Amino acid sequence: MLNLPEYPWEAMAPYRQLAAEHPHGVVNLSIGTPVDPTPEIIQNSLANAADAPGYPTTHGAVQLREAIAAWFARRRGVPDLDPANILPTIGSKELVAWLPTLLGLGPQDIVVYPRIAYPTYEMGARIAGAQALAADELHGLDEQTLSRVKLIWLNSPGNPTGKVDDAARLADMVQLARRIGAVVASDECYAELSWDVEAVPSILDPQVTGGSHQGLLAVYSVSKQSNLAGYRAAFAAGCEELIANLVNTRKHAGMIMPAPVQAALTAAVSDDAHVGVQREAYRRRRAQLLPALEAAGFAVEHSQAGLYLWCREDSDHPASTWELVQRMAERGILVGPGVFYGEAGEGYIRVALTATDERIASAAQRLT
Repeated sequence: MLNLPEYPWEAMAPYRQLAAEHPHGVVNLSIGTPVDPTPEIIQNSLANAADAPGYPTTHGAVQLREAIAAWFARRRGVPDLDPANILPTIGSKELVAWLPTLLGLGPQDIVVYPRIAYPTYEMGARIAGAQALAADELHGLDEQTLSRVKLIWLNSPGNPTGKVDDAARLADMVQLARRIGAVVASDECYAELSWDVEAVPSILDPQVTGGSHQGLLAVYSVSKQSNLAGYRAAFAAGCEELIANLVNTRKHAGMIMPAPVQAALTAAVSDDAHVGVQREAYRRRRAQLLPALEAAGFAVEHSQAGLYLWCREDSDHPASTWELVQRMAERGILVGPGVFYGEAGEGYIRVALTATDERIASAAQRLT
């Protein structure tokens, strides 16, 4: 039996109750789940594919993989991706959680992930029985430790911080990983939502790869940019050997994206217009919420891209994470506790942009 910690969001129960007492209702800026409608072009593609009596392919329909390869070339600066080296996944979280297991990692192996990070990177290592190591810099590790590192998770733009890694840092991590024989998996699901940076490079970008995708995986979800979280539609792409092995293992395990969802994902990555509309909605909400937080005494750090504002109290003696969560709940606003993302998140909160215009306006009014 796995001995995993209790799911952290259960700790929010008393703050949800407190926020619910606010006379103008709750503004939930905690989880970050999309609230805007799923675009009609995607809904129609799902409906048109609803007659699906046979089993779908684990590797994904050829049309889907070709559409994803075209999207990588068009939107992510990756012109040389073979559609054979693409794998649809049932949302990105399941791949994050199961990748160490699917790679065959065990007790002597180390999975590295950022110090402030989405907690599923650590949980994936624990599910596999591997060792988890939170570290932003690997060059300081001794060679014996480095030799045991088998998977390096990168996350750019980062959740919860919104920090973006440039091509030079990504290339440095790739070179190190290849020297020690580790896989690099880059979680890039917020890449279309950039605000204060000129570019958000992919791990598969030629500036990063040195001309080879060997040992590299880009992990992507359209949940945020296409309001598709309920469809569980994501994909991984990159190294030919890794993708082939994952496809084979997932065939044995029955890990298959349903055919109608494959059709919907094909539509989502083939249409850029709806992404632009959604990006503008989040830009508008961010422009309202960020100055309101600063007016309320918060310092917003990084937050160059993505759906979150990473905040601490702008004070010589800043409050703790849970004090900030309490203060926000008293205003009827729910936020994500920074400590959910690692010990280095103490003193921070994560504020999501995923609420309606009306709720964002209400939150801004309460803060100012």
